[in-house]
Amino acid sequence: MFRWFSLLAVVALASVDADEVLDYSGDDFADRIAEHDVALVEFFAPWCGHCKRLAPEYEAAAKVLKDNDPPVPLVKVDCTADGGKDTCSKYGVSGYPTLKIFRGGEFSSEYQGPREQNGIVSFMRKQVGPSAKPVLDKETMEKFIGNFEASVVGFFAEDSDLKKAFLKTADNNRDDYRFAYTEARDVIDKYGYQDDAVVLFYPPRLHNKFEEKQLVYDGKASENKIKNWLKDNVLGLCGHMTDSNQDKFKKPLVVAYYDVDYVKNAKGSNYWRNRVLKVATKLKEEGKDVNFAIASRGDFYSHLSEFGLDSSSADKPVVAARDKSDDKYIMKDEFSVDNLEKFVRDFLDGNVKRYLKSEPVPEDNDGPVKVVVAENFDEIVMDETKDVLIEFYAPWCGHCKNLAPKWDELGEKLKDTESIVIAKMDATANDTPGSFKVSGFPTIFWAPVGGKDNPEKYNGGREVDDFMSFLKRKATHAKDEL
Repeated sequence: MFRWFSLLAVVALASVDADEVLDYSGDDFADRIAEHDVALVEFFAPWCGHCKRLAPEYEAAAKVLKDNDPPVPLVKVDCTADGGKDTCSKYGVSGYPTLKIFRGGEFSSEYQGPREQNGIVSFMRKQVGPSAKPVLDKETMEKFIGNFEASVVGFFAEDSDLKKAFLKTADNNRDDYRFAYTEARDVIDKYGYQDDAVVLFYPPRLHNKFEEKQLVYDGKASENKIKNWLKDNVLGLCGHMTDSNQDKFKKPLVVAYYDVDYVKNAKGSNYWRNRVLKVATKLKEEGKDVNFAIASRGDFYSHLSEFGLDSSSADKPVVAARDKSDDKYIMKDEFSVDNLEKFVRDFLDGNVKRYLKSEPVPEDNDGPVKVVVAENFDEIVMDETKDVLIEFYAPWCGHCKNLAPKWDELGEKLKDTESIVIAKMDATANDTPGSFKVSGFPTIFWAPVGGKDNPEKYNGGREVDDFMSFLKRKATHAKDEL
């Protein structure tokens, strides 16, 4: 009896949660979506693993946005349902989950925001109402600039070219920034901007002694210039990296990972951030081209894993960096202001060894297919005396497993052709250079003599004869031997 009661309770709870997301999988999608000024629609398939992972985040976001002012509905469409098939086809859905923003019942734009609860909520809140919120009183302005995120505010005594450029910037960048403006004299007087001004207010939680709490735009009345000014300044000297803003940080970038938590421990979070800021301020004054950030090691465990770092038991921050080529570097010394400054200077001067995630170099690599790892990549693949055809694979990939015997056969056929190398690399266990961009498995690249820096992605058939035909056309030295 207890088991049945528990099961019913779980089912009832799931039903309550599921009601937060509106299911428009029927053939009346067009009529129902037209009821909303703005809506986010997820096109999904029940069997899709990525859809299943998104579901609880989407449900939680829907619950918050349902009570937003104004409400923002989250909708789902099952692309395997009878009505949903036609809807998904109409809107060109080719993968799952696909998320799209609708306005007034019409498709507006692809959703390019985060896929976790807080990120979805933050992104969609910016989609409703005017792109720049008109503020009429001091209390509303205080609340607006007291937000968790940075705020961009226009103070305008009258219509002007700057106001027009500001409003246009807001219209085209509402996904990235929070905009508001005021024409109320008492609000303008309180903040001291007698002339028209566009002001960037940093969030109160990040206020510090190293930089101003706000920054005034001093350029021309140009949408493009205001946008670039925001890009350069919105994160401050040392931004707080989150899931929703991580793509906004420019490289070269130095990140300190520790227990950042501005809800439960704002003082502790700023204790370490202020030490990073001390270094950031010094290097900025010297004109050094480098950016800084702090990040929660709990939220960015995957980043730490990419650097081979485990900071789960560390009391102090651990530091990692990426250069403009996205190569990785780690600070091996214990965190201190002096050690951080030395690391950053050495990093900028090219005196820190690049970090490579790599399997051990094979002791025996005399087989017909050469095993490549990050540590021997340059030695084998970038060898300017040989053409290289290399497969990047994942051990769990079914297509890779199907290709494996054919790849071995190809290697066997060419084992006596010294000018051509057939190679393979586990791309899940080794870092790959940026020019060899791996976006799926298996991915095959042709790196010929004289073309190592611009390898060609192989898109032909995957039978041995297909590979041989390709090599006969492309080989630098061995065409007569093939």
